Amino acid sequence: MNQETLPGCRLLDLLEAAPEGLSEYELMLRLSRWQGRDERLPSDTLELFRSHFLLFHTLYRLRDELHAEGRASLQISPLCIRLLPYQAAESALSEQEPLREYYLDLTHLRDTGAEDVEQMLGAFWVRLHGAEDRQQALAALEFDEQAGELDLSVIRQRYRQLVSLHHPDRGGCTQRLQRINSAMETLQRYYR
Repeated sequence: MNQETLPGCRLLDLLEAAPEGLSEYELMLRLSRWQGRDERLPSDTLELFRSHFLLFHTLYRLRDELHAEGRASLQISPLCIRLLPYQAAESALSEQEPLREYYLDLTHLRDTGAEDVEQMLGAFWVRLHGAEDRQQALAALEFDEQAGELDLSVIRQRYRQLVSLHHPDRGGCTQRLQRINSAMETLQRYYR
């Protein structure tokens, strides 16, 4: 997919034909069909990233255009891309929207190489799988989900309190102390 093969009017046609919305995957397959290619996504991660980037670049431009004309709103997420009715009272699109800013800046497309894509994918999987580990570690240090903004100094303070309380030399349990130490190691990866 290159920039010339993603006209906003074709995207608009596809989205108007699917009022329930389309996932990014389904939209990319339909665009491939429209271009006369096999309905499949690129297998090369860099090529897939570039296709994804160009699609979202075009979607954000289309969203801005539709909003400026008062024609429609466009919901953009990988799981659901769909047109919504325009509402005049709706607040203006935020100029400080990080994803919009990222995808509208074509230098990100130009400057991202295969190694960068692999690093982004690795970081994604660490965050995805690490969320459960992080929650378990916070629970081991007796933080609840409503703990608010945490930083490493607050976590260290709680860690020291719990080590002092549960240390075997002070009548504590060795296994409990090991869980506390393991939780601290885990949380040091997330809070720096």
